[in-house]
Amino acid sequence: MIEQYTEDSIRTLNWEEHIRKRPGMYIGKLGDGSSRDDGIYVLIKEAIDNSIDEYMMGFGKAIEININEHFVNIRDYGRGIPLGKLVEVVSKMNTGAKYDSKVFKKSVGLNGVGIKAVNALSTGFTIKSFREGEVKIVEFSKGHLIKNHELGKAEEQNGVQISFTPDEEIFGNYHFIFEYIESMLKNYAFLNPGLVISLNGQKFVSKNGLLDLLNENMSSEGIYPLIHLRGEDIEIAFTHGRQYGEEYYSFVNGQHTTQGGTHLLAFREAVVKTVREFYKKDFDASDIRTSIVAAISIKVEEPVFESQTKTKLGSKDIGPNGPSVRNFIVDFVKTNLDNYLHKNSETANILLQKIQEAEKERKEISSIQKKSRDAAKKVSLHNKKLRDCRVHWNSNHELKLDSTIFITEGDSASGSITKSRNVNTQAVFSLKGKPLNCYGKSKKIVYENEEFNLLQSALNIEEGIDNLRYNNIVIATDADVDGMHIRLLLITFFLQFFPDLIKERHLYILQTPLFRVRNKKETIYCYSEEERINALKKLGTNPEITRFKGLGEISPDEFVHFIGKDIRLDPVMLKKEDAVSQMLEFYMGKNTPERQDFIIQNLKLEEETV
Repeated sequence: MIEQYTEDSIRTLNWEEHIRKRPGMYIGKLGDGSSRDDGIYVLIKEAIDNSIDEYMMGFGKAIEININEHFVNIRDYGRGIPLGKLVEVVSKMNTGAKYDSKVFKKSVGLNGVGIKAVNALSTGFTIKSFREGEVKIVEFSKGHLIKNHELGKAEEQNGVQISFTPDEEIFGNYHFIFEYIESMLKNYAFLNPGLVISLNGQKFVSKNGLLDLLNENMSSEGIYPLIHLRGEDIEIAFTHGRQYGEEYYSFVNGQHTTQGGTHLLAFREAVVKTVREFYKKDFDASDIRTSIVAAISIKVEEPVFESQTKTKLGSKDIGPNGPSVRNFIVDFVKTNLDNYLHKNSETANILLQKIQEAEKERKEISSIQKKSRDAAKKVSLHNKKLRDCRVHWNSNHELKLDSTIFITEGDSASGSITKSRNVNTQAVFSLKGKPLNCYGKSKKIVYENEEFNLLQSALNIEEGIDNLRYNNIVIATDADVDGMHIRLLLITFFLQFFPDLIKERHLYILQTPLFRVRNKKETIYCYSEEERINALKKLGTNPEITRFKGLGEISPDEFVHFIGKDIRLDPVMLKKEDAVSQMLEFYMGKNTPERQDFIIQNLKLEEETV
């Protein structure tokens, strides 16, 4: 029976109901904290953004953050929210100071939708505003007002304190990865020199802005000293490294625009334009930009972003009466970079040599690349190495956050995943045996290798990761010695030629259970020896115990549990202290006594845990 469409079918949701019913519209994906863009981190960011805006306007030089398991507390020392408007600011849509451009000219947060999303998606949300010797305290739960305290006297400094606990009903059994939070706070410090941010007592502060940011994030030195240029409402820093591809960190009004936007497009264009004019040669754009590592930060009046989570700038102009973003950046780079290269001839010579080397290599592999692409299409079609998914992008032509490709080895393992996957968003790529050890190899050699040629084609990364077809690249191999070796070979490939895939958190390791413990009533899958012991205690005497020796031993009916909503992924991450060249030399270079000792020790550990 078809339900009647009447006046009773029309319903108006309260603000908090709408946010809780459609949280993705406000904070992107939910997640359990395993990924850096999961919703629980967006909540922290939204609460901090308002404090950052206060600092940008010249108020409050410190932000204190304390996180204890699921409880988050943030205190700034700005002017404090006007006490009579505190309730409206955190619970009434379209309310906030950012609508008055005289008060906050170039801001990101300012109590707009973001802080209301934090309120609605938290089981407990308390905000205190200290202002001129008075304090106003308001308490909420899931967006509902619980207690509106009377005005009180206060001896504390002006500012705002926000405390909240993300709702497990929305986010599930989530956990914070502090490295993700620290990375976010470091970026805030780099973009706001002089601001002191503390996380559970650990302080983050920067004196040199984007120069510090690149020094923090680069795992090896550039081939020439970092170029650092500052102007009104713009700051850039860049060098060229020895890696393949391009690596960018872009920001607007202190917001990390991880998906770039008009400002990043303009910067990439400006560098090419300026270099061509300086050397008076029509270099290919890819030869100029390959191996670049750059950061750009601009300030825009009333910025327009392409999503609520503010990860991509859509603004065309700097402000209502200002130039276009493109012209502003191109003019700044053209003037300042040209002057820098004229004054620093040694850097100019190194850059020229780098471009010429890139040009030479590109021409050498162009014919190989064409043959490789033709072969890739043919082999993929006939051998079905790639079992693709149906959907890669959303309606805004952005990469879907849950689009995933599993890289696996062996027919049985790939068969199990293929049969149990979600065909809409999960693809499978089958390796044939162990891939090539890429360490020390040129890109030319890799293009001549069938396995990696096909993998590059499947991921669509031959020209860089801008057109990557999957948000999550998941290595799914057995947890034995051979499987570990394949993992290492694949990670070496990505580190050598596509390190930005790792730095932007696209590469993961699939965790599958080691044991299945079951009786007639219940089945428990265990990912560690500790979990196995706990399962035995829970199920009592004589349960059946199965030790999975490989992915191929797990049936498709069981595999669906491990790659569905409860999927366990370990991100492959790089830290500042991870020197890529040294790691690759140790693990994948020539055999040394040190590496032999390392392998022997870890083999012993493997034997002890099996």
